[in-house]
Amino acid sequence: MPASPHRNPFADWLRTHAVALDHLDPEAPLDDLEPLRAVVGDARVVAIGESSHFIAEFAAMRERVLRFLAERCGFTVLAFEYGFSEGFPLDAWARGEGTDDDLSAHLAGTIPVGVGEPLRWMRRHNRTAPTPVRFAGVDVPAAGGSLIPALAPVADYLRRIDPETLPLVDEALRIAARFAGGSGAVAAPAWARLATSEQDALSAILARLLIRVRSLEPLYVSRGDRQSHDVALRRIEGACHADYAFRAMADLFAGKGLSADTSARDVYMAESVLWHLDRFEPGTRVVLAAHNAHIQKTPVSFDGHLTGLPMGQHLHRALGADYVALGLVSTTGHTADMPRDENSPFGFTIDATALGPAEPGSVEAAFADAGLGLSIADLRRARPQAARGSSDPAPGPDRIRIQSAYLHTPVIEAFDAVLHTPTSTVAEVLADA
Repeated sequence: MPASPHRNPFADWLRTHAVALDHLDPEAPLDDLEPLRAVVGDARVVAIGESSHFIAEFAAMRERVLRFLAERCGFTVLAFEYGFSEGFPLDAWARGEGTDDDLSAHLAGTIPVGVGEPLRWMRRHNRTAPTPVRFAGVDVPAAGGSLIPALAPVADYLRRIDPETLPLVDEALRIAARFAGGSGAVAAPAWARLATSEQDALSAILARLLIRVRSLEPLYVSRGDRQSHDVALRRIEGACHADYAFRAMADLFAGKGLSADTSARDVYMAESVLWHLDRFEPGTRVVLAAHNAHIQKTPVSFDGHLTGLPMGQHLHRALGADYVALGLVSTTGHTADMPRDENSPFGFTIDATALGPAEPGSVEAAFADAGLGLSIADLRRARPQAARGSSDPAPGPDRIRIQSAYLHTPVIEAFDAVLHTPTSTVAEVLADA
């Protein structure tokens, strides 16, 4: 990509401070990633993002970073932008349960956001590792596409612990089945076509279940165990957050949404990360994989309008320096735009959109103007407090790509480091998770 004719001070900063990486081969040596060690420090949660799902180079980079953090830095959990409820069988599979071929069945019907290859690496790694790497889902059920993955196991639990509630759960499942889809892009419009009485009945049932399971905690634990109660409660909370998101998305599609109303999903993901962190062994360190827009530490805004408070902002508030966000960007090639298509299994299609020249002021333009290839930049060193005493501190970028659009945010505050791939390729993913 040709450099901008205008001087870009942050590009000058990158030329001095960015560190070149050697390759993207997930199976090859990891020595070139050693600069990450200083960025990560003693953090308990390190998030790895991507500016678009479904990009081959981002998947390879994230798998390399996962390997580095697990093999060299002692991280033992991979938390993923994947359903909290659906994550438990994947954790069991990663630790050796079943056969290698069972993974396809576990992932059937889920959005293929790149979880397959990390899980396959984890299963191989765990065969000989003294400490296994665990898997943890953090998202609402089916990425907001269906309540059934959360409510079905709750029904199994309540059948043993509190059978009086089964008629409530069965009614919630009946209504949920009427609009279940592969993602929120399918489910929200289908939910909007339900009668208002059914929409309200579902919300009321979920609220009643939530309060009952919280209120009867001592009784439930005495009839079963602490872990089962806590998991069931978290599943119901996920269903409640997803139900809220149906209303928020339906309003958004109708052009009457409230500001930042889609934040319900992100706060659930943040709370799920903390939930897992509290329940793993003391000292557990977590790698968190999700979209850049979920992991950033600053609010999400488009065209000056507040869109959401991301998971990363909540985690930064809760964990402070124990939360580190690594953004992934590219400067040339293609990105994966996702136009809505309610007739497709996931409610969208994937369009390979050619990346044009990066907008001035973007972090991508800075990498392009600096003429950098595969590289990593520790953005903490560019922050004003770190640049005191410098005669010419570089102003940071004010935007970052999200698919083929731009999200306006102070990039050096939103991310602690950025990993750059010079090109990006849309993977053939919808046929194979």
